[in-house]
Amino acid sequence: MGAAPAALKSAGAASLPQVRGRLTPGRAMSDLTWLRVGGPAEWLFQPADTEDLAQFLAALDPSIPVFPMGVGSNLIVRDGGLRGVVIRLGRGFNHIRAEDGRVVAGAAALDSHVARRAADAGIDLAFLRTIPGSIGGALRMNAGCYGQYMADVLVSARAVTRAGELIELRPRDLNLRYRGSDLPEGAVLVEAVLAGPPGDPEDLHARMAEQLARRDASQPTDRRSAGSTFRNPAGFSSTGRADDVHDLKAWRVIEAAGLRGARLGGAQMSEKHPNFLINTGNASAADLEALGEQVRKKVYDASGIRLEWEIMRIGEPAAEPTP
Repeated sequence: MGAAPAALKSAGAASLPQVRGRLTPGRAMSDLTWLRVGGPAEWLFQPADTEDLAQFLAALDPSIPVFPMGVGSNLIVRDGGLRGVVIRLGRGFNHIRAEDGRVVAGAAALDSHVARRAADAGIDLAFLRTIPGSIGGALRMNAGCYGQYMADVLVSARAVTRAGELIELRPRDLNLRYRGSDLPEGAVLVEAVLAGPPGDPEDLHARMAEQLARRDASQPTDRRSAGSTFRNPAGFSSTGRADDVHDLKAWRVIEAAGLRGARLGGAQMSEKHPNFLINTGNASAADLEALGEQVRKKVYDASGIRLEWEIMRIGEPAAEPTP
């Protein structure tokens, strides 16, 4: 996010807009990320509802950076913390309702909860069941598995821009692609409308149970991780449509480079699934990021393939100690 403006460094709560939600200074990000690492955010804002969020952003000094954060399932916050305001949506944004063959979900609704509620209504969004995180993050990253992506089911989304304007977005506006989108800078997703094919609720729940069992058998779901660390070297087809048929998987090239179980400090590439970066208990954000960079270098040296991070890394490194 870069250096903080001087005004922000010395600003107290009085310099920020009044809110109905909660503004917390110096909030530890290690409590809010699945990897349990990272320094504090200068400010954490938890808006009460969409109107509260829009009014806050409209009144906030444009020079102050903001970072919209989901449930921290795909995130490394560096040890020096975050400058500016982290925005984390909560109860006012986790609604889920099924209507007319579609599911309307708040951006804070968990992917797994949306999949289950959709199945209850006979709507097939089963691929979301095993994706960690919330709908906002899944949309921003165009998350997917089992041959389906958010791009395949998105009807529309609503977001609040950095200027505080509530806008509606269509799939073409977001340019959804393999693990990416073109959400406007500083915009905060607040809701998505999804449509899936019809299905028998009992069959959908049974399929999701099978998917969970397969995931747990192959991934370290009982460890502190952030899901897949690196993107697969291939992604979308030439038409831009989601295509989950990859000739090459990131975990294969990591294993071929002899890096299954590789360690650095408290960080480790999982022995169960070598594309999962885990915190063994005492890792710093620096340990995790440095191990990831070592893996990228060694894979490139071994195969000429440049792995790209799928985990988002934000914030500033810890300050060097004064001699």
